[in-house]
Amino acid sequence: MTGTSAALTPPADALPPVRHPEAPAPGELLGSHYAQCFGCGGGQPHGLHLEARAGEGVTVTAEFTVTPDHQGAPGLAHGGVLATALDETLGSLNWLLRVIAVTGRLETDFVRPVPVGTVLHLQAEVTAVRGRKIYSTATGRIGGPDGPVAVRGYALFIEVKVEHFIDNGRPEEIQAAMSDPDQVRRARAFEVNP
Repeated sequence: MTGTSAALTPPADALPPVRHPEAPAPGELLGSHYAQCFGCGGGQPHGLHLEARAGEGVTVTAEFTVTPDHQGAPGLAHGGVLATALDETLGSLNWLLRVIAVTGRLETDFVRPVPVGTVLHLQAEVTAVRGRKIYSTATGRIGGPDGPVAVRGYALFIEVKVEHFIDNGRPEEIQAAMSDPDQVRRARAFEVNP
């Protein structure tokens, strides 16, 4: 991880990640963790609608299409939107570990512009785990999964309990999510939000 802060470098005693035995199978679409999530939710008309798939080990792939709603400079994706895509993809990794975790730190390298209409192909992996800390990296490419690198992300996620969301979220949304009769959707609603 060249150019990243020391906070994103796993310590020497960190352990390799272990995929949970009940994690989605490689190739399986992970789906939205929460309909109102700007990154992956279908309930956000101007959201990214990012779709992530489980990979081998503790990896995911994802993609989203940059629309005119995502631009910063004329015809180009906003850097904050690209950082959001990285964060959403990196957060999806936690579903493979079957832990609830939030973004503690995210560093982004912007390598090249991403034009509107481009499909951004993202690949992410957990590199190490130490206690509640989960270290991960991601790359976003344009022109295909093997195309030129446009963005890179390095993240530290912190494992939390569901009370983190209950104590800090807006009560109406928390209650609606907690009342969902679908047990999987109810659990996933709280999996990666900050």
